Amino acid sequence: MCGRFTLVSNLDLILHRFNVAYADVDHVPRYNIAPSQQVLAIVSDGEKRRMGQLRWGFIPFWAKDMKIGHKMINARAETLSEKASFKHPLKRQRCLIPADSFYEWKRDENKKRPVRVRLKSREPFAFAGLWSRWTSPDGKAIYSCTIVTTRPNSLMEDIHDRMPVILRPEDEEMWLDRTIEEPEMLQQLLKPYDADKMEAYEVSTEVNSPRHDSPECIKPLGK
Repeated sequence: MCGRFTLVSNLDLILHRFNVAYADVDHVPRYNIAPSQQVLAIVSDGEKRRMGQLRWGFIPFWAKDMKIGHKMINARAETLSEKASFKHPLKRQRCLIPADSFYEWKRDENKKRPVRVRLKSREPFAFAGLWSRWTSPDGKAIYSCTIVTTRPNSLMEDIHDRMPVILRPEDEEMWLDRTIEEPEMLQQLLKPYDADKMEAYEVSTEVNSPRHDSPECIKPLGK
């Protein structure tokens, strides 16, 4: 599962890292991004990449109520091509969701302890995402997204039984390529990231509430 993440990198770094040609966004450091909030996302038109914002919590085009998005913040990689909600988006509506860390809660006896997970390089990376366009009863278009998850790597398996799909930089272009629709090819990209390139440390329970969005959220516990 992935229920919170961060994007504290500055906009210039994000644009350069993901080779974005056009971005219609305002960005401030985000230390505790939560479901139902707007997140940065990148798509490709076949020639150039552009970045905008999507609501985190996937709303299928056929949904009668946008509240379904609260239950669809994540999508399991193993069943994407089987689920009615994700079958078509897997083929035609894929995106990159930039981040530079994510949080997970490790169960310890009767408590859950929040842990921040990031790359050892501390560079931004991309979650594999799917997006959707939903029209509300009053005719308003709402664009939403979900983060794809997979089985844990050796670092994560002691923390949680799922982890978000972090795409390797060399696989990002293929994920965005709308000419590729074969589920079998795309599934090859949806695997656990190399544990040797990642690190994790415990943080304060400050992150338990989405109302908290400050540098305190990412500070190592006890420091």
